[in-house]
Amino acid sequence: MNGRFITLDGGEGVGKTTQLAHIRAWCSANHIEACFGREPGGTPFGEQLRAILLDPTTKADPISELLLILAARRAHLEQTILPCLARGAWYISDRYRDATYAYQHYGRGIPAATIAALEQASGTDRVPDLSLILGSSSATARDRLSGRGQSADRFENENSDFHARVAAGYRARATAQHARWIDAEGDPDTVFARIRPHLEALRQP
Repeated sequence: MNGRFITLDGGEGVGKTTQLAHIRAWCSANHIEACFGREPGGTPFGEQLRAILLDPTTKADPISELLLILAARRAHLEQTILPCLARGAWYISDRYRDATYAYQHYGRGIPAATIAALEQASGTDRVPDLSLILGSSSATARDRLSGRGQSADRFENENSDFHARVAAGYRARATAQHARWIDAEGDPDTVFARIRPHLEALRQP
């Protein structure tokens, strides 16, 4: 079986972590070798950059933020994602390029052409086989975030207008040919039932 590259994306509190656990269980039940990672992160270097990017005390302008994200992504691709795909395994990433356009273009206001040029220059423009973009109401997202019992990170601390722009960005990104919009309202099993058919489709030759 050929390797498949899948990304799971969406704003804060849409339930990605829960659905990643469902995807992991589904892969295991279907005897699919799968690797899992996250962005920013995915490598020791990427995790160091993640700590900086999510730290509420970090002061970074939008372009500096973007460059750190792309540096982490290049390491993620070269050291983790591509080797996994090369041996025929599936790779599932918690966030990827859709997050960059949603947060840094729609949220921060960096022109999409600037992001695209930097992606091309850094070799971070690989398109996934499938992008699952989760969306829920702001009320549902707030309830899920409050249930975590964790302090908010740098992005979660942004105001409601920022998160509304990010949500609109994700809606726009979900129109791409390789992307699928997933209604993340409802209990975890119901949401995964909306994801499963897209995973099944990737198993076809």
